[in-house]
Amino acid sequence: MLEAFETVATGLDHPEGVARGPDGALYAGGEAGQIYRIEPDGSAREIASTEGFIYGVSLDGAGNVYACDFGNAAVMRVTPSGDVTTYSSGTSERPMRVPNFAAFDDQGALYVTDSGEWGDDDGLIYRVAAGGSTAMWTDQAARFPNGCCLTADGSALLVVESHGRVIVRIPIEDDGAAGKPEEIADLTGSQPDGIALAEDGTMFVGCYRPDRIYRVHPDGGAEVIAEDPDGVVLNQPANVAFAGDDLTRLVVSSLGGWNLVAADAGVRGLPLRYPTTETGAAR
Repeated sequence: MLEAFETVATGLDHPEGVARGPDGALYAGGEAGQIYRIEPDGSAREIASTEGFIYGVSLDGAGNVYACDFGNAAVMRVTPSGDVTTYSSGTSERPMRVPNFAAFDDQGALYVTDSGEWGDDDGLIYRVAAGGSTAMWTDQAARFPNGCCLTADGSALLVVESHGRVIVRIPIEDDGAAGKPEEIADLTGSQPDGIALAEDGTMFVGCYRPDRIYRVHPDGGAEVIAEDPDGVVLNQPANVAFAGDDLTRLVVSSLGGWNLVAADAGVRGLPLRYPTTETGAAR
């Protein structure tokens, strides 16, 4: 079980997304469009606002934040100086509705889950090429696709289907197309949300309901490693991310509250990809 959770930052506006940037700082979003930067000493400041509602956040090698913004139905790009632009709003045929989480590959392409309407199983995943050109990648993981991350070798995208209560693995074919999703873990009894991958292939999953965190082994076996029935320390722990110089601290968001908390994960997290989106070169 994860123990000894410590408060990493407080005073945030119901943060759902959390990610470690290439500079080692943490970044999070707020429900009024805030983009926060959290220093290693826990001090937090708002660097920008999209005036929307931020779900997941990701960063590139230049420190730009890519925020899945439900309020603006788009992925918003926020520079380190606080300039805000729309990076992608989907395609003309399939505009974004509920952009929820995004993950980069080594070439600078951003995979973005669009959850759709809860219960309608009409979600999809976009692939946004470096620079912003967007295509619908797959609609075969449709049961409220949510948190996602690439495998270590970049050969597949792991996706949490919240309404399906599962994690699926979607192969990335040689030509970039999406393969057939394969269910790799069953999390029945919860509403799983965010996912972070360790170097050894272990998956850590935060849950919107109930307030718990799963450790999912590479073979698909899942165990609850933290739970808070009172919702005090873990308050709708939607997203999880590895942080610290050695990437062994698991940081947990608090959609129902105002804090980020962290505990020793016992394993080292897989480093995130921080590409340079203008050129597609990995950093």
